[in-house]
Amino acid sequence: MTRVVFFDLDGTLADRQSALNDALTRLCSSRGLSPAAERWLRIELADRATASDFARLQDAFGLKMSAADLWQEYVDLMAAAVTCRPEVIEGLARLRADAWTIGIVTNGAGDIQRAKLARTGLADLVDGVAVSGDLEIRKPDRRLFDLAARRCGVSLAAGGWMVGDNPAGDAGGGHQAGLRTIWLRGRPWPDGLPPADHVVDDVTDAITILLNETE
Repeated sequence: MTRVVFFDLDGTLADRQSALNDALTRLCSSRGLSPAAERWLRIELADRATASDFARLQDAFGLKMSAADLWQEYVDLMAAAVTCRPEVIEGLARLRADAWTIGIVTNGAGDIQRAKLARTGLADLVDGVAVSGDLEIRKPDRRLFDLAARRCGVSLAAGGWMVGDNPAGDAGGGHQAGLRTIWLRGRPWPDGLPPADHVVDDVTDAITILLNETE
């Protein structure tokens, strides 16, 4: 029997917020950006970041430096700053040892998300990754879940689990894809969204549920 689980990345397996704060502080310092430009970045990049954000920054503040160079420096700084707790890595290793197939379904630009996966060691623990930038679509679009399943060598028709912190994108998207869901509580739950199968406070709690799964 194949057991499959897909995880969200930011806010679920990895701490994006702390990494973002650190990366933007370092970027603005190294490039001598004004406080106004730093405030702009912190607002615009709060939920996600793409290369086009830095082209808009360049235009908004008349910067002479290359938008492409700014983006690459930001990617490098985020990769250097992002963290995944040892107990999360250990939990994923236990899932793999228990013959689980593990995928990542994440919104974001492909280069930065893969840099995070490589930096944290998560890339070595998963069977397939689908990033929204690969298809220019975002969760909860089922096509992203389909891509993740194909890259893991499985089919959504066989069922599985989705674990994440975003109610609509992770729990809602997973439900639409025919997956059972585990939601990491925190964000407000939208009216009308079907309930998750489990609600937990930490991704390690979700991993424990999966390790105890016998069906």
